[in-house]
Amino acid sequence: MGDTDLFQLALGLIPPWQVVSCAFDLDIRRLDIEIDFPRGSIFSCPSCGREGCSAYDTERHTWRHLNFFQHEAYLTTRVPRVRCGKCGIKTVEVPWARSGSGFTLLFEALIMLMAKAMPVKSIADIVKEHDTRLWRVLDHYVDAARQEAEFSAVTDVGVDETSSKRGHNYVSLFVDLEAPRVLFVTEGKDASTLERFKTDLEVHQGDPSHIQEICCDMSPAFIKGVEKHFPEAHLTFDKFHVLKILNEAVDEVRRQEQQIRPELKGTRYLWLKNPENLKVNQTETLESLTLKKLNLKTSRAYHIRMNFQEFWNQPVHAAEAFLKKWYFWATHSRLEPIKEAAYTMKRHWDGILRWFTSKINNGILEGINSLIQAAKARARGYRTTKNLITMIYLIGGKLQFHLPT
Repeated sequence: MGDTDLFQLALGLIPPWQVVSCAFDLDIRRLDIEIDFPRGSIFSCPSCGREGCSAYDTERHTWRHLNFFQHEAYLTTRVPRVRCGKCGIKTVEVPWARSGSGFTLLFEALIMLMAKAMPVKSIADIVKEHDTRLWRVLDHYVDAARQEAEFSAVTDVGVDETSSKRGHNYVSLFVDLEAPRVLFVTEGKDASTLERFKTDLEVHQGDPSHIQEICCDMSPAFIKGVEKHFPEAHLTFDKFHVLKILNEAVDEVRRQEQQIRPELKGTRYLWLKNPENLKVNQTETLESLTLKKLNLKTSRAYHIRMNFQEFWNQPVHAAEAFLKKWYFWATHSRLEPIKEAAYTMKRHWDGILRWFTSKINNGILEGINSLIQAAKARARGYRTTKNLITMIYLIGGKLQFHLPT
C-alpha cells in the first residue's frame, strides 16, 4: 500500500475525492497532502442538492489538519464551483471542512475539546495559531448549538451578574434552575437585560408566561425588569444575597466601632463566617469578643445576624411570624446599619418569604459563576466581552455540538 492509499484511508475520503500526493518537509516539520478529483467528476448542488452537476471552474484552498505526530499537517485541493440549472454557479462543500474555515472538522473538534479545559491563548501557543482564529471556531460552534437549543420546558430561572473585566463592566446570566444550564448571557445588569432574555426565550420556543419562578438579588433593575416582562412570574430573593446585606451591615458596625475599640482591628472575617467554618484560634478569639461584659456593638450585630439565619429553618406556617419578630428586634437595636438592612428586607418582604414556596436559590448559578471566574483567572481575562460570553456558553450552556470524532 502506497503513501497516498494510506492517507486516503486515514482521511476517510470517498470518490470523487482522492489523495494524489503527499510531501513531508523535515526542516519546517510540515506534511502537505494534496487531494484532487478526476476530470469529468460530477457533484451535487450545495444549495438544492440536485445531482449530476459538473465542475464549472476551481479554486485552490488549504486547511490545517490534525498534527501528524508532532508535525503540522495541511490538506490542499481544488474546490470546484458547479453550474446548477436551478441555483446558478455554486461552490461545492468539501466533506472534511466547513465553508469559510481554514481548519478541517477534526482540527476544530480538537480545539473545542481543549477549550473546555484550558485558556484559548494556551491552545494557540500549543497549535501555533493566532488565538483570534481559534475564537472564530468557538464562536461558530457555540452560535450553531444555541440556534438548536430549545427552552419550551423552562419554568424556573435564576438571574445574576458577573464582572466581565476590571471596573464596572458586567454581563447578566440567566440560568435554568431545573436543568441546570445557562440559557442566556448579555452585556449589562439593568432592566433591559430581562427584555433581551424574553426575546431570546421566545426565539428558542420558550413561553414567557410559563416562567413561574425567578430568583435574583434585590437589584431594583432586575425587579423592574421582571415585573415588566414576566408579570406572571413570582420573585424569590436569593437567600445568599439576603445574608450578604446582613453581613455588610455587621461589617459596617465593626468598622465604625473599631475606631474606639482597637481590639476589633483585624477581626473582620470572624464576624462574617459561620462558627463551624472558623479555625480553633479564630473561635477562641470570637468567644472572647462576644463576652457580654465587653458590650460590643459588633457582637450585638453579629447575634442579630446569626439569629436571622434560623429563619430559613422555620416551618412554613411559622416563617412570617419569625421574620416579624426578628424585624422588631433589628429595628430596635440602635445599630443604624442593622436597622437599614432590616428596612431593606421589609421592602422585599414577599420575595424573601417566597422561598418557603419556591425553595429556589441561585446556589447553582453561584457554582457556574465560580467556574467562570476560574476560567477568567486561567486566561488572565478576556480581550472582549463577546469572548467571555462565548466561554460562558461553552462552560455552562450544556450545548450539543455536532463535532466529528
